[in-house]
Amino acid sequence: MKKRENEMIGKTGFDNEKYLNEQTTAILERVTTFKDKLYLEFGGKIIFDYHASRVLPGFDPNVKMRLLQKLKDKADIVLCIYAGDIERRKVRADFGITYDVDAMKLIDDLRDWDIEVSAVVITRFENQPAAKIFKNKLDRRGIKVYTHSYTKGYPTDVDVIVSDEGYGANDYIKTKNPFVIVTGPGPGSGKLATCLSQLYHDYRKGQKSGYSKFETFPIWSIPLKHPVNVAYEAATADIKDYNMIDSFHLEAYNKTVVNYNRDMEVFPVLKRILEKITGSESIYKSPTDMGVNRAGFGIIDDEAVREASKQEIIRRYFRAGCEHMMGFVDKETVQRIELLMEDLGVKIVDRKVVLPARKAAEEAKAKGKGNEGIFCGAAIELKDGSIITGKNSNLMHASSSVIFNAIKHIAEIPDNIHLLSPKTIESITNLKKNILNTKTVSLDLEEALTALSISSATNPTAQVAMEKLKELRGAEVHMTHMPTSGDEAGLRKLGVNLTSEPNFSTKSLFVG
Repeated sequence: MKKRENEMIGKTGFDNEKYLNEQTTAILERVTTFKDKLYLEFGGKIIFDYHASRVLPGFDPNVKMRLLQKLKDKADIVLCIYAGDIERRKVRADFGITYDVDAMKLIDDLRDWDIEVSAVVITRFENQPAAKIFKNKLDRRGIKVYTHSYTKGYPTDVDVIVSDEGYGANDYIKTKNPFVIVTGPGPGSGKLATCLSQLYHDYRKGQKSGYSKFETFPIWSIPLKHPVNVAYEAATADIKDYNMIDSFHLEAYNKTVVNYNRDMEVFPVLKRILEKITGSESIYKSPTDMGVNRAGFGIIDDEAVREASKQEIIRRYFRAGCEHMMGFVDKETVQRIELLMEDLGVKIVDRKVVLPARKAAEEAKAKGKGNEGIFCGAAIELKDGSIITGKNSNLMHASSSVIFNAIKHIAEIPDNIHLLSPKTIESITNLKKNILNTKTVSLDLEEALTALSISSATNPTAQVAMEKLKELRGAEVHMTHMPTSGDEAGLRKLGVNLTSEPNFSTKSLFVG
């Protein structure tokens, strides 16, 4: 496997232009299926889809925005967010921000692409305090906000669901275009209920609207146990999603396609709800019928995609382990991903930076260099296949050390040349220890990068090294301990793919 991994570095497995053309055509064809309006449930990340770019090497994380730009003159965008996710401060791991903040960021990002959000819907709203604050923030910034309560009778009592007590109790969201994209910051955000509520109101007004679904994963047109689809299961292990053959599609068309448990479970009820709303037989014979996803047709190198997906599953395993240690997920989530790895014959050491990071931690321990008796190691795999390591010390965190070593390697700066002068580090240490009364005085990555930028003004070597930071984007990093907030923020901004072992980097319960 290691030989194949080396061959796969930098290899493209996905054609964005082919995908974009296929996807645009599929959506526009679906729009013409319905007389008045199409509500498209838009699953996955609408922008910065880093999961897709990791498992489909070559996938543009913002290709969906290019799709929306093609359709923006025909489409409204409605953003849904579940009130419970706001209340419990659910976090989007890619950015380390809560779902409510992510929703506001998405509105800003869409505006950067010259696309406006028509409305925000807070779903399953029960006057939760945090959700009310979120609503007030948007109201006062001129964003139209609707609140929808839990649908009475859902999921079994169709007569109540499709009535004025059910979907009729929700406010109608005004839209002007024939195509409405209903999206949200994550799964369970209430997109489906919002679409169906709109359909109910439209049909009450005599408008013949329709519903469809767009989700990148799982990919229906590739095998059930393809690593891309298994990586989706690993990514959603906390909500217990799993892939399965679409039995409805098999029965209707004698064709084997892939879907997932939630879509399969809800399809019979969803079909009845649609038929109740429209008063006619549904055009959909399976949950796969409802979708317009064409991602599978953008894959141009299956082997590259398989290897990339296996690496993503390992990343998900480490992430789940850390989230379990921090109390965010249960042990079962970690065990589910372990089983997925076993099924594919994947081991954590197949991630090439794991063993070097552990070795670096052992070297730190042997030299007795660490903070609070904790010895951290880190390793980074560069685009040329080189693996550079770093370890913590009284001066720097392991993440700071490995990043500095990496840019020195790329810039061909000898190890014995310092990027930060001893006086600079001494000055920062004095500030943290004697003025700010910080327990840990060694530099985390954000602090180290700030110091490097200051030093670059007078140190040409530091300037050369700092320019090489851009070349770290997409690099693989592993740490033997969970990063502190300053380390994690710095690594995220550099755009590396980080994993870490479920070990705390300090004995302190509170760090900040």
